[in-house]
Amino acid sequence: MNLLPTRAAVAVFLSFAFAYFFSALLRAITATLSPVLSAEFSLNARDLGLLAGGYFLGFAATQLPMGTWLDRHGPKKVVLSMLSLAVLGCLAFSAATGFSWLLAARVLCGVGVSACLMAPLTGYRRWFDPTTQLRANSWMLMTGSFGMVASTLPVQWLVPIVGWRPLFWLLALLIGVAMALIAWQVPRWEAVPSAAAEPGGTVAGAAADGGYAAVWRHPYFRCLVPIGFFSYGGLIAMQTLWAGPWMTHVTGRTPAQAAQGLFWINMSMLATFWTWGMVTPRLTRLGLRPEQLIAWGLPSSFVVLAVLIAAGGAAEPFITPLFALYCMGCSFVALAQPAVGMAFPSSLAGRALSAYNLVIFAGVFAVQWGIGLLIDALKALGMAEVAAYQGAMSVLLVCGVASYAYFLRAKPHNQGS
Repeated sequence: MNLLPTRAAVAVFLSFAFAYFFSALLRAITATLSPVLSAEFSLNARDLGLLAGGYFLGFAATQLPMGTWLDRHGPKKVVLSMLSLAVLGCLAFSAATGFSWLLAARVLCGVGVSACLMAPLTGYRRWFDPTTQLRANSWMLMTGSFGMVASTLPVQWLVPIVGWRPLFWLLALLIGVAMALIAWQVPRWEAVPSAAAEPGGTVAGAAADGGYAAVWRHPYFRCLVPIGFFSYGGLIAMQTLWAGPWMTHVTGRTPAQAAQGLFWINMSMLATFWTWGMVTPRLTRLGLRPEQLIAWGLPSSFVVLAVLIAAGGAAEPFITPLFALYCMGCSFVALAQPAVGMAFPSSLAGRALSAYNLVIFAGVFAVQWGIGLLIDALKALGMAEVAAYQGAMSVLLVCGVASYAYFLRAKPHNQGS
């Protein structure tokens, strides 16, 4: 482990955070643009879910090879190579003339920004001490919330002025600026000893070139997989797509009112991740493990989602706080991400983090597209639109509760991990 001095660590964090801001903005922008894109390209719920999920499909597709690339070549080379694809994806999206083109460009954007969180977390595993890693992870997610905030009202205001296509030209330019900052500030990646020689990891003797077997077999990793898929995946699916259509189709809000609601939901998440960054090191010093906090806090998200489903359109006056509380309850699962990285030696950290990120974003894709498919299927069976939305969300609730039950059952086997 080669810890960076404070000044260099801050510069590295800010460089990565600037890129992650645009990664999150691209992730969430379809929620705000959904009325415009639906009208221009005649998209139904299934198409909209697939389009939003295309980002996560591209994102998930790169995670396993990227973990190996990160361990071998380091964060700097990997993230710069990937971001060049994000620039191309933005330009392709801006030129789209049909749904297939939109979807292909959206997938390319997802591929391009797929290293924007895993690359810094892999670097932080070596350059920061454990307490700072927990704080940096939360504040990276806070930066992502800034990006999601920027994808709401600011985008809603800009689209009528400049149009949605020039907006993607601007995003391509700003991602290029982020690449220049990373090239300037992030240090080179040096070879490390084998995992067997490293302290701090729980996978003793795992060879640095041993693939993913040691990651997939690890009980700590496996107990976190279902909640990562459904609860973390559900959180991002709501933030980046379905909260907006729920507001317009279930509670009757206008697109502008829905964008305002998304703005405040993402502001609440910004505050949540800032708070996690402040309190997590203190909680760690008190001996509270991430899985304990998840066990205590995650059920709150199920309660709020059940209220949201049961209330339907009657929840209109409270719909923004309800979605915010749901997302805040799901945020407990975010504590698992740095914990997974620290459960492995630094020579395996890239693979461990990327494997868990694959779980999360496969979940996002499945939830986003799955909800769209369920809504259309239930409407085809004769359900009213509001009831179809409630039915689709009920399936998510059942899956979330089942994944939490698995986590509770598996957790006692992981206390020694």
